[in-house]
Formats: sequence, structure tokens, C-alpha cells
Amino acid sequence: MQDILNIFKALSDETRLRVLKLLEHGELCVCDIVAALDTIQPKVSFHLSVLKEAGLIKDRKQGKWVHYRIDDTNMFRRFLLLSALERIQEESVRDDNKRLQEFLNTKTIKGNGMNLQKRSLCCGR
Repeated sequence: MQDILNIFKALSDETRLRVLKLLEHGELCVCDIVAALDTIQPKVSFHLSVLKEAGLIKDRKQGKWVHYRIDDTNMFRRFLLLSALERIQEESVRDDNKRLQEFLNTKTIKGNGMNLQKRSLCCGR
């Protein structure tokens, strides 16, 4: 019973739905999500921990940075997640996607793969 409660709790928050909508397109570092949501890292980390506890996302540590992606190993959770995400209209997350793209563009320089000015601030992907 607690598992299902955790899943619905995780899906009942707008910020967590915004995070999931961002992760729908692939793996992101915490710094990417912070930039996309235009919020602070502790708030994002809290929401990520709720999503992880519910089994909706997985993490991968790379050095001191943590990267997150949707966990699609459980069909029930995946079905609920897909059902929720398909009902979120793109217009409602357009600003998040725009901020994410702008941030990702500042992280890299053509050919070099990393903006040296951002090295200490982010994962440098």
C-alpha cells in the first residue's frame, strides 16, 4: 500500500511533474534541472528524492555530479507516468524547455565539449 501512496504523492506536485516532463527527453544532471526550473538546488534535490523514493526515476553518480533519468523498469509505474505526462500540454512547460536549452548551450563550446567558465558550476557534460 505504501508504494502506491508514494507514487501518487510524487505525481501530485507540479514541480515534480515539471521535472518528469524534462526527464522525458533523456538524462539530465541536477544542474540542468535547476537551470530549467529556475529555482534553487536544495528544492530540486528534495523533489528528486521524492521521485526516486517512488521509483519513478533512477540516478547515476559521475564524480560529484548526479544524473537522473526516468526509471522504466516497472511497467505499472511507467504506465502511470506515461498517462500523467501525456496530459501535460507542451505550452505549460515551454519556459522550462527554453531555459534548459539555453543552459545546455552555455555548457558547451563547439568542438571543445565544455565551457571552461562553467566547469566549477556544473557537471560539464
